[in-house]
Amino acid sequence: MARFKNEPVTTGGMLHWDALALHRAILDGLRRAGKHVDRLDSVGIDTWGVDFGLLDRDGRLLGNPVHYRDRRTDGITDLVLSRIPAAELYRRTGIQVLPFNTLNQLVAAAGTAQLEAAATLLLMPDLFGYWLTGRVGAEVTHASTTQLLSVVSGDWDADLMGKLGIRRDLFPALRHPGDPAGELLPEVLRETGLDGPVCLTTVGSHDTASAVVAVPATSPRFAFIASGTWSLVGLELDRPVLTDASRHANFTNERGVDGTIRYLRNVMGLWLLQECIRAFERAGEPADLEGLIAEAARLPGLRSLIDVDDPAFLPPGDMPRRIASACAQRGEPLPETPAALVRCILDSLALAHRRTIDDARALTGQDIDVVHLVGGGSHNHLFCQLTADALGLPVVAGPAEATTMGNLLVQARAHGALSGGLTEMRAVVRAHTDCAVYQPSGREDSWRRAEARVASRAAAE
Repeated sequence: MARFKNEPVTTGGMLHWDALALHRAILDGLRRAGKHVDRLDSVGIDTWGVDFGLLDRDGRLLGNPVHYRDRRTDGITDLVLSRIPAAELYRRTGIQVLPFNTLNQLVAAAGTAQLEAAATLLLMPDLFGYWLTGRVGAEVTHASTTQLLSVVSGDWDADLMGKLGIRRDLFPALRHPGDPAGELLPEVLRETGLDGPVCLTTVGSHDTASAVVAVPATSPRFAFIASGTWSLVGLELDRPVLTDASRHANFTNERGVDGTIRYLRNVMGLWLLQECIRAFERAGEPADLEGLIAEAARLPGLRSLIDVDDPAFLPPGDMPRRIASACAQRGEPLPETPAALVRCILDSLALAHRRTIDDARALTGQDIDVVHLVGGGSHNHLFCQLTADALGLPVVAGPAEATTMGNLLVQARAHGALSGGLTEMRAVVRAHTDCAVYQPSGREDSWRRAEARVASRAAAE
């Protein structure tokens, strides 16, 4: 497996992705893969959601894509909702209101020279796929995160775009997981040393869509937490939930593989911890994360709690200072050591997982017997145990590489190596993955009191 950094860059006061560096890293990964196999038949691409690149009419990228954490969308939600009521927006798209949704980014970019010059908008996985194949398209699980896809028709909502001044002609035709998306260009084959033809296969190109494919569930009575920079917390459903109660709870109905719905809410996730580690390192205090987690496990739990979804935590920057400020504002004890800060974050995330899964269960009426926690967070034993304790449910942790496995399984099925649906693909995951099971400790009352404490302080603000 080839890993590479994905580091945003600020220029001109705006936070961008370094798209060309990522493309180079993809080529390097393909080159390395070619040295380990006799033949490479297929490639699949998945990335994070909502962000995009703009191409001119010659197919050239018009500047590096803007990072969803950039502040250009501050206040844009209010502008959008002044043009189209929140209830109508949710009924049409089924997507939760988040400041960085593609819809908001495009409204924020209205009138800019770059958007005026654009001929095509490509979401990030489709942009990288275009550079590999020369073919444009938009994969549906990723397109559903834009808040511009009709939850009813499954196609781009041209009428919604018109009401918001967004050009429909920017958006290419949709693809579905398993569809062929072209072959690697001759120059890509030369650059990577691969023997052609190599097919680009459409997968669940939103990374959570691929991760949910690899949830090793044995029955439909499960919840999932795709844990990384974000915690994507929810259920897999057959149809969307578009009630007012669902909208007010800010749940989203994103498309999944094989026509499923990923009914979930975005929780801020381990971004909080990652930013704290970066802050320690910038201050010249390199942090041993495993050591901090072990120390945090020995501290009293639920002492300092924050609302992890506070928008103040969204941008990059001095996270320890912002957490201390949030604790002070809420009358919570200040976490005075790095380990106490880690414990505050992990307790608060587990509490957010509890709240989200309780809400999902109430909004859908679906029974839940087990929670599957996949992604990088499955390596964090304290995080997994606290989540089990908060939920009062067993947590099955793993696979950590669920996104990669889900991506590969969809490719394998598209090329005839597998023949079944999600049930069969998940059986393959179970057969090749060792998962840890965390049982709740039976202290649910403390979590119930903590939840009431956080709710009462939020109501007082």
